[in-house]
Amino acid sequence: MWEYSSPLIAPEKRTIEPSRAQKDPTIVFYEGRWHVFMTVKLPGRSAIEYCSFEKWDDAQESKRTLLQVSDSKYFCAPQVFYFTPHKRWYLIYQAGMPGSKKMWVAYSTSTNIADPQSWTKAQPMLDGGPDDPRTVGGLDYWIICDDKRAYLFLTSLDGRMWRLWTRLEDFPNGFDHCELALQDSIFEASHTYKLKGRNEYLTVIEQNGQRYFKAYVADRLDGPWTPLADTFERPFASARNIRPATGVRRWTDNVSHGELIRDGNDQTLTVDPENLQFVFQGMLEKHKSGKGYGAFQWRIGLLTPADSERVEP
Repeated sequence: MWEYSSPLIAPEKRTIEPSRAQKDPTIVFYEGRWHVFMTVKLPGRSAIEYCSFEKWDDAQESKRTLLQVSDSKYFCAPQVFYFTPHKRWYLIYQAGMPGSKKMWVAYSTSTNIADPQSWTKAQPMLDGGPDDPRTVGGLDYWIICDDKRAYLFLTSLDGRMWRLWTRLEDFPNGFDHCELALQDSIFEASHTYKLKGRNEYLTVIEQNGQRYFKAYVADRLDGPWTPLADTFERPFASARNIRPATGVRRWTDNVSHGELIRDGNDQTLTVDPENLQFVFQGMLEKHKSGKGYGAFQWRIGLLTPADSERVEP
């Protein structure tokens, strides 16, 4: 059972490029501050916005900055991590580029995560051209590394999760093949982590409809994935096992595109299974009625393990 916070990051009130949704959060804690990158739905385009704060209670009032990494009208779904071999921060995201049959698997780098102006212009890991090994373009690109390889996972909205890899010394290049990693009743936003203190990996994947997350485990990144919590009734996180924290008004029954808070910030994407917290986008199912997906007004909240001794009113 999880408990959810009040919305922590919602669209900022502004007249220039107002956002109607805050989505797809990716988070690291570095030098005493949280650093959050997220998709924003702006008039006529989707982009990536950054904010930073010391405490989650200050998240909504923290300064927002739109990243200037691409001229595309569609670049979003970010992932951030520190790539130790290069001593640089990497931001991975999807970008729609004119004339490309598949979205770019794009990246930018920085040596100063606290400076949103420092990110390099978008470059492609994969550009959708004739040498692109992807069977399908997919979306929600995700990088995780072991001590020899960098793996790229993606989903294709049709029950399939795909896997590519390259040698660690060749990253961010060298992704020259693509294989099926998992086929099941899954949709998008596959996020994979190393479990601290265990020789295991955890993948959480979003399912369509009333959004929720399933969970799968594997003993290696190039191995098979075994279901751990894979139904709405027995989920990783769904309306069945979330409730508002004490004093919080009910504001979501969807658990959509989220990220586990990591135990560190490097390319291994390690999480502590004894201290799981999940930053997610949420909204009430009834507020979807009559709207297309692009009009959904997502907000970002935090799931923490519920106190088993608390009695529901």
